[in-house]
Amino acid sequence: MQAAELDAQSIQKAYARWAPIYDPIFGRITTTGRKAAVAAASRVGGRILEVGVGTGIALPDYTRDCRVIGLDLSFDMLKIARRRVDEGLTNVEGILQMDAGRLAFGDASFDCVVAMYLITVVPDPEGVMAELNRVCKPGGEVILVNHFAAEGGIRALIEKAAAPFGDKLGWHPDFSFDRVMGEKELTMVEKKPAGFGGLFTLVRFRKATA
Repeated sequence: MQAAELDAQSIQKAYARWAPIYDPIFGRITTTGRKAAVAAASRVGGRILEVGVGTGIALPDYTRDCRVIGLDLSFDMLKIARRRVDEGLTNVEGILQMDAGRLAFGDASFDCVVAMYLITVVPDPEGVMAELNRVCKPGGEVILVNHFAAEGGIRALIEKAAAPFGDKLGWHPDFSFDRVMGEKELTMVEKKPAGFGGLFTLVRFRKATA
């Protein structure tokens, strides 16, 4: 538990630094993946949970018939997200500070669960995947956009070299795709490049109905 708490503190500190400059810098880098994920979630529709909502940069892109709740661990990022919602995003039901590994929702609460650029940040990715699965309704979708480690080549060498600096970066550059494949109820239905020269990948999972 202590190690996880220390990791959470590192995440908070990292994103306190990133919050003021996240949108102008990372907003551009993440545009393609973000819009693809929101479009896929909007096709599912209904009640949507965005885990790792950050500054809320994706919130205006959801269709207005979706009912969205966003959550994040970073207080500094959430302040910006709340300002966005206050500007007129009436389909956003709430912006909450919450640990992605301990979601305070009942089982099968959402039609779709979205986690963009999150899974390499959290201390326990497998635990977070279990939570995303748990709160998703049967027949619903879990949608990820993320960087996953290259299997070989120069990029793999760079990622391994950067791995020891993960706490300062606020994410793990050598994150293996296999780590999101452990939930038996989730079947991968789509995997495709999602921008920035193939560095990011969009993955859609559908939850079994029985």
